Amino acid sequence: MSATLNWLKGFKPQQNPVNHQEKFRACLGALLGMLASGFLSAWLLGAESLPFLMAPLGASAVLLYAVPASPLAQPWSLIGGNLLSALVGVASLHWIASIPIAAAVAVSVAIGVMFVLRCLHPPGGAVALTAVLSGSLALEHTAYFMLLVAINSGVLLVVALVYNNASRRRYPHQSRPETTHQTKDMRPAHRVGFTTADVDTVLREYNQVLDIARVDLENLMLRTEMQAYKRRFGEITCGDIMSRDVVSVEYGTLLEEAWPLLLNHHIKALPVIDRAHRVIGIITRFDFMKHANLEAYPGFEEKLRKFIRRTFLVETDKPEVVGQIMTSKVLTVSEDTHIVQLVPLLSERGIHHVPVLDHERRLVGIVTQTDLIAALYRGRLEETGALGSDSTVSGSSG
Repeated sequence: MSATLNWLKGFKPQQNPVNHQEKFRACLGALLGMLASGFLSAWLLGAESLPFLMAPLGASAVLLYAVPASPLAQPWSLIGGNLLSALVGVASLHWIASIPIAAAVAVSVAIGVMFVLRCLHPPGGAVALTAVLSGSLALEHTAYFMLLVAINSGVLLVVALVYNNASRRRYPHQSRPETTHQTKDMRPAHRVGFTTADVDTVLREYNQVLDIARVDLENLMLRTEMQAYKRRFGEITCGDIMSRDVVSVEYGTLLEEAWPLLLNHHIKALPVIDRAHRVIGIITRFDFMKHANLEAYPGFEEKLRKFIRRTFLVETDKPEVVGQIMTSKVLTVSEDTHIVQLVPLLSERGIHHVPVLDHERRLVGIVTQTDLIAALYRGRLEETGALGSDSTVSGSSG
């Protein structure tokens, strides 16, 4: 009895996780796409006695605007799937006299062709069926029928390209390029969690078509893993572990003043702030070495001294202040950011220091790799009971 009830529960529709704004976005996109396809197709085809829209186009609109990230909704799936299915439908109608048999063969072969040419598009089956059911239209006006499919699909695609990107839905939805061999070391985040190879293995074992891009599936799994870490470690934020006694400089700080700050405080980076205490850049020891041309070891110290030393000239090509050699594009986090979100930033981007900002975008601290490691270690101890739950996590200057 319980098995029957569980089976019947499978008929219950699942709750859609998207919000009302996304639902409205999809509906509006389909409206614009179908309007454009209808008016432009009628104008371009100019045939009053022949149809200018195909019913399967409505199914294509659902995919392109409601699920633009789906592999079934990508440009090649739409164009290739519809056109090839139309050809299969016309050929089936031409070679098979029985309409029921021709219809069944057309849909079946269309699916096979779309699988082989990697353009699986569910409305393609409807296009093949439409070709068979059109009868004399598809046989006597084959060129018109193919042109109808091409124009309908093409116009719908152009509108989807413009609308989806304008509404901040990347389209085409690109997936990670395929790799035939592994030559690089795995990313740090993958060394203890699941890997790309693990995802490929599971998908092969599952052996069913999923209506989600492989890279999206992997990203969702990673985000789920991150959410699980958040739940396990509790709400430990960057504000809890950051160093608040931040040594910073301004755009006009002399190089000969900034370098001693790095040395005397045993730090590797200095946030560059403006008068409102907002971060406009960051300067590291590497920035000094890069601009001092220190690729060759001989004369290292003398080159560095010469580069840092102020020239006292009115005009000079040598950088004199921090703002001339700082890195302007700075990755920052909010003090409310959970520490788990720092893991990919500090482990995979080669970043060692991340400035922390308050709600007014002002500098309030800095987080280092050392701070993150200490916080994760302490969180693990608390989780296993090796450390009292009343222990606090504090930042280090790193």
